[in-house]
Amino acid sequence: MNENTLESVQQCLNQFDVTEEQLQQIQAGILGDMERALGRQAGSSPSVQMLPTYVRSTPRGTEQGDFLVLELGASGATLRVLWVTLTGISGPRKEPVSQEFTIPTEITLGTGQQSTLISWTKGFRCSGVEGQDVVQLLREAIQRQGAYNIEVVAVVNDTVGAMMSCDPSPQACEVGLVVDTGTNACYMEEVRHVAELKEDRGRICVNVQWGSFGDGGALEPVQTPFDLQLDQESLHPGTQRFEKMVGGLYLGELVRLVLIHLAGQGALFGGVTSPALLTHGSVHVQHVMEIEDPSHGRARAQAMLQELGLTPSAQDCAQVQRVCGAVSSRAARLCAAALTAVLARVRSNPERSPLGVSVATGGRLYKQHPRFSALLQQTVRLLAPDADVTFVPSEDGGGRGVAVVTAVASRLALQRRQLEETLAPFRLHSQQLKAVQAQMRESMVRGLRGESSSIRMLPTYVCAMPDGTERGDFLALDLGGTNFRVLWVKVGSRSEEGIKIINRVFSLPESVTQGTGQQLFDHIVDCIVDFQKENNLSGQTLPLSFTFSFPCKQLGLDQGILLNWTKGFKASDCEGQDVVSLLRAAIRRRQGVELNVVAIVNDTVGTMMSCGYEDPHCEVGLIVGTGTNACYMEELGNVCAVPGDRGRMCINMEWGAFGDDGLALQEFYTPFDLSVDQASINPGKQRYEKLISGMYLGEIVRQVLLHLTHLRVLFGGQEFPSLQTKDIIKTKFLSEIESDLERWQVRAILEKLDLQADCEDALLVREVCQAVSRRAAQLCGAGVAAVVEKIRENRGLDRLSVTVGVDGTLYKLHPHFSEQVKDAVRELAPQCCVRFLLSEDGSGKGAALVSAVACRLAGAAGP
Repeated sequence: MNENTLESVQQCLNQFDVTEEQLQQIQAGILGDMERALGRQAGSSPSVQMLPTYVRSTPRGTEQGDFLVLELGASGATLRVLWVTLTGISGPRKEPVSQEFTIPTEITLGTGQQSTLISWTKGFRCSGVEGQDVVQLLREAIQRQGAYNIEVVAVVNDTVGAMMSCDPSPQACEVGLVVDTGTNACYMEEVRHVAELKEDRGRICVNVQWGSFGDGGALEPVQTPFDLQLDQESLHPGTQRFEKMVGGLYLGELVRLVLIHLAGQGALFGGVTSPALLTHGSVHVQHVMEIEDPSHGRARAQAMLQELGLTPSAQDCAQVQRVCGAVSSRAARLCAAALTAVLARVRSNPERSPLGVSVATGGRLYKQHPRFSALLQQTVRLLAPDADVTFVPSEDGGGRGVAVVTAVASRLALQRRQLEETLAPFRLHSQQLKAVQAQMRESMVRGLRGESSSIRMLPTYVCAMPDGTERGDFLALDLGGTNFRVLWVKVGSRSEEGIKIINRVFSLPESVTQGTGQQLFDHIVDCIVDFQKENNLSGQTLPLSFTFSFPCKQLGLDQGILLNWTKGFKASDCEGQDVVSLLRAAIRRRQGVELNVVAIVNDTVGTMMSCGYEDPHCEVGLIVGTGTNACYMEELGNVCAVPGDRGRMCINMEWGAFGDDGLALQEFYTPFDLSVDQASINPGKQRYEKLISGMYLGEIVRQVLLHLTHLRVLFGGQEFPSLQTKDIIKTKFLSEIESDLERWQVRAILEKLDLQADCEDALLVREVCQAVSRRAAQLCGAGVAAVVEKIRENRGLDRLSVTVGVDGTLYKLHPHFSEQVKDAVRELAPQCCVRFLLSEDGSGKGAALVSAVACRLAGAAGP
């Protein structure tokens, strides 16, 4: 073979060279088409389809069971039937039982009724199938047989099967690549990016269908005359352009067309062809792979050419090897460019694994060609040097992979059913909320009458709201949680000075909150004295209000009998005692200290008064934080415990105990609530509060998560020690998890709790949090509706406009709680126009205003 001949061969094969720049352009083109197809942008015509597969999870390795699989089109006109047994990662691997059937040409080119599952490529051309639901066609075919009871669970693309077949340890594959008779890829995409689904949570496997890339002309710079000729002679001219340059169904044909061209130029076979060489389809991809074998390729080339009726020389065989290498090398490099586009899409996801991306690979061309996989991986590293990619051979994607898809779908369906059953009691409907509203209203009336009631309806002796004329300096104490505050409050007019506050927070050790009453109140007085010294108030006797956020029966503005401790307090010798007297006794024990205790104030009342300073329509106070409570202005004539029937008085409802008498809320208590109640320091007490307040919601969530973990719905059934720890889940985590976070951010929150969660777990945990907090908000809203309806009916109004002053971290910081409360109130009290006003320091500022109003009224009454 002379130099001119070699040059002719080289010039011909140069057409198959693709530069790095061209590969980058193809990568960018495919990525752009992917994004346009996902977004379904108006006016765009992307050549890749980006089809959602409705596979919403990768395997966890726990999938088990027996599955029947049909595989059509993976290797041309064949149908494979498999019986696949999955035993999970820990079980012994069982090989599938399979049988392969050849589909006659008259069926592949016949009607859809003869061939029920169909691919529109790879030589199939059945009529009556395109645009039809192939699963339904298969079901109808099964029914026509009449002798089988087979449930069709899923239709699966072979690429998806490849991705799903891989061992999920150490991490599941999230990209699937198949290079066989055809070529395709799939990957796990964020659902919110798939416009046609109109969903915003979770992930879904997207079938890229990249075989059609270039149908609009994007591949013209790298197409050769041989590609154009092959396309025109194919079953579907003008379509699947990328697949026709990469897929194994076409590589042999491209080689044949090149050999004919070179023979026509006299560069091969002495210028001689043969009828067999001129016959379409006479060179197969198997020939190409064998010819490129480094050990026996030359001999295989000679054998194939002789089978085609040619008499090749040794130089001819060598040049045929070069032709095969050029065609398959281009295919591998083009495929790599497309894969890097997919990897770029996956790597843009902030939730991607820190271990990099695992790509499941399948298909005879990828697996059996002696150089294809190595060249593809080399090109991927060239085009995406920063991509941490692991290539994992799939294990029978068309068989085992499809079975895994079915098993995962079954697992998800079971998990969804178990989750729905678990959360169903937390999802309250309108009639249930109306029942709570009615029960609370009834308990309120009984409490006001002095009858047995779980709601105490305690008089506060606060009989007026601020009117804006209050002036002066006041001290306020705020005791109601793990911290204790002392405040100096300067009250001026609304329009001018307003209210100025100086305060300091003191800690309350557990030894104090659960020690003796004397220890507790001595500690409080010590804190007051320190505060006075800091602010040069020593020796001054300012009016002092004591915000005491525990159930009290008030006998006067400055008398309050502690009924029982809540919120973890257990100081002895206090229950049943007047806490103002206990405070005054502590003041006397601290010689040289003069304090004028004017009022004892519940924090809820303080909240109402604080907001009342801003809005004269405020007549309700609501706290939803560590605990929960409400107060409101009741007609004095309805308050049996206080003489008189004119005017109004603020009633401290102490509604946290609603239901303690067993007459309400029984139907709403789930096993999780009962567990939380029994593990609390006051079992059977504050039952309404334990359904609503921030002190308990995280613990309810923990109990639900434990149950779901036991069911293997969460964390793959792995019971983490941290989840066994009481109170590890704080309500602030619920607020964070339910805010508009990405799943990887939810996972990061869970990891802080030593809970190793995947993306599915993150979604399920969020759903649990949402169910628990929504129920709390709805029950709270039912209570508020009962209160405002009571006010409206008291006054004989057709419509009431009223403001509710609100405080508490749960209400203020949770992203949805406040709106859910408002929604419930609107639904349950439609004749009331209710405004919710956030309180600014109700327990401090509000308490001072109680003293200010009392001083104003005392001054108005005269000496």
